[in-house]
Amino acid sequence: MAQHYFDPDPDSASRPSTADLVLPDVHMRLYTDRGVFSPEKVDLGTRVLLESVPAPPADGRLLDLGCGYGPIALTMASRAPRAQVLGVDVNARAVALARHNAVEHGLDHTRFAVVAPEAGLALEQGPLPEAVPEPTAEELQGPFDALWSNPPIRVGKAVLHGMLRTWLGRLSEEGTAYLVVQRHLGADSLHKWLTEQAWHVERTASRAGYRVLAVRHGTS
Repeated sequence: MAQHYFDPDPDSASRPSTADLVLPDVHMRLYTDRGVFSPEKVDLGTRVLLESVPAPPADGRLLDLGCGYGPIALTMASRAPRAQVLGVDVNARAVALARHNAVEHGLDHTRFAVVAPEAGLALEQGPLPEAVPEPTAEELQGPFDALWSNPPIRVGKAVLHGMLRTWLGRLSEEGTAYLVVQRHLGADSLHKWLTEQAWHVERTASRAGYRVLAVRHGTS
């Protein structure tokens, strides 16, 4: 059985490959490998998200939560060349691929970090490409002006909710998070839970069995 992509250090044998990210405004060939999320092709949910969200803020700090090999973070970076883009993931192999893809596409305003699943703390990064320096502890704390994510729903509610508490809490006061979730994997229950946590949640798109949720700070 293939090892789960949420494993911090996948021990499945490496089998490098590529996946094409094709959007109306972005065309990239991305390096992938076994042991990461959706290595054969860019996941449909990710494509629904990237085809549905408004343009990211032109400046400021942008976050891709659960970046995998980088399709969301690199799209953010392509659409907002003056912004600082950070991608985080628990999977060290995925983060290494994301860094490599950033270098390949000349997106040097991106940073990637391996983080603990819920605490959001940087773990040991290993050797880094010179063109992609390690983010600082301060950069990991935000605040972030936008957060885009195809979150790892299958890890279970306890871990998922812990991740979202940590990283949504680092949104700027005016920031918006966009989450894509498959309807049959709990999009509506996540919507309800976020509302119960005092977030303002709006469904902004629904296509191909996926829902895109916009999450903002609630008003008191």
